[in-house]
Amino acid sequence: MRTPIYFDYAATTPVDPRVAQVMMSYLTEKFGNPASNSHSFGWEASAAVEKARKEVAALIHADASEIVWTSGATESNNLAIKGVAQFYQSRGRHLITMTTEHKSVLDTMHEMETQGYEVTYLSPDKNGLLRLNDLEAAVRHDTILVSVMAVNNEIGVIQPIEAIGKLCKERDIVFHVDAAQAAGKIPLDVMAQEIDLMSLSAHKMYGPKGIGSLYVRRSPRVELKIQMHGGGHESGRRSGTLPTHQIVGMGEACRIAREESLAEEDHIRNLSKYLITELTSLPHIHINGDLEKRVPHNLNFYFYSERGAFSSESLFDIAVSAGSACSSASAAPSYVLTELGCPATPAGNAIRLSIGRYTTQEEVEFAVKHIRSAVLDYYQ
Repeated sequence: MRTPIYFDYAATTPVDPRVAQVMMSYLTEKFGNPASNSHSFGWEASAAVEKARKEVAALIHADASEIVWTSGATESNNLAIKGVAQFYQSRGRHLITMTTEHKSVLDTMHEMETQGYEVTYLSPDKNGLLRLNDLEAAVRHDTILVSVMAVNNEIGVIQPIEAIGKLCKERDIVFHVDAAQAAGKIPLDVMAQEIDLMSLSAHKMYGPKGIGSLYVRRSPRVELKIQMHGGGHESGRRSGTLPTHQIVGMGEACRIAREESLAEEDHIRNLSKYLITELTSLPHIHINGDLEKRVPHNLNFYFYSERGAFSSESLFDIAVSAGSACSSASAAPSYVLTELGCPATPAGNAIRLSIGRYTTQEEVEFAVKHIRSAVLDYYQ
């Protein structure tokens, strides 16, 4: 059986060989516990952790002391939302987010509602973008947190993060950004964009799974109610023995992203332009999300006519997603596409084709040929 060509980079990325190489020695030789401060094994591991922390900080223009290691963006989102809500509850119990956020944000918000918090869920416009007027109207005197993702994981649209940050700054509201799909794809500057908390995940940018980080602004200082108790690691903000090899891998992935993202974007943008040009020449196609304010890595679309929706199930030679990998356990249509106003049947048959660092022109041409053949056969 032929191995399908990989077009699901938004779900996860392969580990860059340079990242894997750096990680290896911390599995077999430099295996000390970073918290062991009485011998060289611990010192060496601790130095590696701090070097990686600086690399993560450099990618988003933060200070290394503002980076907290977590198990991934899901934990980071939980720590950010629960931590802020519980610490600042004396100031208010109102939170704001979007209906198209990642499940780790939405489910956390639902949990906060069970604890007596009130959450406003803002719907996007038909292109998937937040309307700033809606956010401004939703803000109340007791609003303590706004959480909006930078790049949507299903449709790839880029939200107006800097404008949201400015609005929150003016109203003394903590601003959290889930940047798992944005890091390494678009410029991120927590200072210029007035971001207070930012969630990152290594496996979305060619690093290992199981490691992420949360940026926590130091000045003006943002406080969190601690969620993970134990040995007081990470300045007491997140206890647990640090996985040095994974942390080193995330640091190297961030270094590569910072140094090579511009050249990589040119490569991916050229592939994306070819994809859009070729696919939009087919009948019955609809592309989901804004065509301009989006990352070129992600193309979400469906084909539909009186005959019905074309299903991704026939595309067995290319590995694509029928929706978010984190929501694939559900057979229901994508809630993101439903919020955009897509009819139920197309929303349930949408195809997310995401490309990345190792995607080639030949692979894209094969995908277009394969999709074209399958679609024309279906609708003839």
